[in-house]
Formats: sequence, structure tokens, C-alpha cells
Amino acid sequence: MAIDCPYTGIVDYRQVALSFAQDFQDAGGSVLTNFEVKDIEMARESPSRCEDGMKYPIVIRNTKGEEVQCQYVVTCAGLYSDRISELSGCNPDPRIVPFRGDYLLLKPEKCYLVKGNIYPVPDSRFPFLGVHFTPRMDGSIWLGPNAVLAFKREGYKPFDFSAGDIMDVVTKSGLIKLVSQHFFYGVNEMYKACFLSATVKHLQKLIPEITISDIRRGPAGVRAQALDQDGNLVEDFVFDGGVGAIGNHILHVRNAPSPAATSSLAISGMIADEVQRRFKL
Repeated sequence: MAIDCPYTGIVDYRQVALSFAQDFQDAGGSVLTNFEVKDIEMARESPSRCEDGMKYPIVIRNTKGEEVQCQYVVTCAGLYSDRISELSGCNPDPRIVPFRGDYLLLKPEKCYLVKGNIYPVPDSRFPFLGVHFTPRMDGSIWLGPNAVLAFKREGYKPFDFSAGDIMDVVTKSGLIKLVSQHFFYGVNEMYKACFLSATVKHLQKLIPEITISDIRRGPAGVRAQALDQDGNLVEDFVFDGGVGAIGNHILHVRNAPSPAATSSLAISGMIADEVQRRFKL
């Protein structure tokens, strides 16, 4: 049995993001890249009025010592959302646990087998979609992703490793409880990541003609999965601010569940409503 949804499509989300950035700049905003945030704090001196007549009590400082002064701050920091929120005194819970999703590529001569997006019925216990077929804008076909623990916050490759990130996940999150609750699921995902033949068996449930010789390893993504202290995967929005005066000027979007890209415009409206409510704008 299957459900046919002929209007399901795909977009080049890089182009979508660049378009959002251009809209922001056209409205008078500035986009700063390579600005690794080190501190978010209240201005040490009484904030003076700037040329636009507004006061900017918040200072965001990067690792190079450069700073930006702000009246209000909204953070959407993805893999670092927990660490950024802690800078303004927020509770460290929920923690972000990185899960790497590896994709396979269908060889060009077999791309004719896939004429649209094909998804399995997902396991309702987890927020992962399962291995599926996705036609790309360039005509290629991606198969995946799986979901395995990444050993680094930005661990896009299987052997990327950070001892600090691992210790942070093991000692400060509910990962051990999650593993104990779903041990065999995790082992199965790791097994499929190591052995392509195991992944092919899952793919053959959807397209029996596919063989291991038809695929090759492709790129990977890292999912910023929020996890609470009890080992529960957080599947809803988490908004936070901070403590003291600084908390009245900051909104942290600590978790935005999938499909965050697909629903980005609706989510932006939701965040804007939260900004108005919190800051009484």
C-alpha cells in the first residue's frame, strides 16, 4: 500500500536561503559571516542613543574581539543553540546532540527508476524520516539519510571527532538514557552506515530493482537534535530568553522541529509573533 502525492516537490534550499538574505538586506539589514559568537552581555556602561535615536543595551562579541550592539536579539543557532543560549544565563536543558545523516547517490544510468519523492512510513518513535528517495534539482537522486550519532558538533564525515563535544554530550545530556531505551535501533543504524548491503535491503522494499552496484556514497548532513535530561527527543518548539535584565532583550529559538526548511516562512511568522509578545513591540 502507498499514498500517491503527485505535487510533492524539491527546491534548491541554498537559493531559498540566499533569497531570504537578499530580502533582509534590501530591508536595510546586514549579514555578517565568519562571526563566531563568544559573548552576549549587557553593555557595561549606560547605553547611549545612536543616530537613529534607539538605545542598544546588548553587546554581541565574537572571538576576534569585534562586537555588534543590539536592542533586541533573536538567535537561531542550530547545532550551537544550547551553547549560545547559555551565554545569556539560560538553563542548559535541552542539550543539542548531533546526529549525522549519510546519503547515498544513485548512479546516473539508474536514475530513470525514480520519478518523484519516495518515502517509507516513518517510525513514530523517532523524528527521523527513514531512508527515502529524493530527486535533486540537478537531476541526481539522493538515497537516505540514516541517523547515527556524530562524534563532533559539525561532524559531517564518519571520522570527525572532538573529545570535548563527546564529553559534553555524554555527561550533560540524556544520551545514555536514550541509548539504553533504544539500543537495538541505534546499533541497526550504525550497521547500515557501515555496510551498504544492509541499506540496499531497505531501499529494495521500495524499488526492488536496485542493487549495491547501482549506488555510491554521497554527502552527509548533521541534524541538531534537542534531547532532554530524561533521554527524550524534543519534537516541539523551544523558546527561551535568559535571566535578569538580559533576558528581557533576547529570544533564543532553541529547537525548531522538522520540516523546518519546508515550513520556514510559517515558522518565521511564529517567531515574529513570539518576538512581539516577549518584547511588547
